[in-house]
Amino acid sequence: MTPPPAQRTFEAQRIWQLSQHEFPAAACLIAAGERVHRPDVVIGIARGGVRLAEIISEQLGVPTATISVRHNTSDSPQQAATGHLDFGPVQDMLMAVAPGGRVLLVDDICGSGVTLGAVTKLLHDQARPTCVRTAVLCRNRSADYPVNTWGWDVADWVWFPWEERPDTHVPVEPLPALSQLRHCESEIPRLASYRR
Repeated sequence: MTPPPAQRTFEAQRIWQLSQHEFPAAACLIAAGERVHRPDVVIGIARGGVRLAEIISEQLGVPTATISVRHNTSDSPQQAATGHLDFGPVQDMLMAVAPGGRVLLVDDICGSGVTLGAVTKLLHDQARPTCVRTAVLCRNRSADYPVNTWGWDVADWVWFPWEERPDTHVPVEPLPALSQLRHCESEIPRLASYRR
């Protein structure tokens, strides 16, 4: 029996906005925090993790790769997690990972953990890296996936700079300035069994 999809928390009090100014500052903070782990490649989950991966890989001087995975059916605020993922082609991303290498997998948000868990499992199953670490800008408070590094804990929808302004009556508030990262140093399971 398939478990129900993970749910995200939405208090519906606001839409958080990550500004054009705060985004690169947060990306550089993540790069600085992950430097000690010496990733060989930074993989960005499209769409929201692509620019984040580019900035981090530039800061660390390592290559970047992308993978396209769609979890939400649209950018409409406060969608329930479907538990269904649509993967784009994965071969180029897998070829960017050296067997025994170290991967930093990044995305804009960990809403439920389903996407990060599925991509981590794919990497371990097919590319065989020694280590896959994860970093996101925002983490929904209900996410049960053990993200290694993130900026903000959120309980409402986040509007990112690459998205159109949400059509909603809920007030938009800027995310507070990020001065330090949050961490979970528990090892991410090699054969993640996170909900799909």
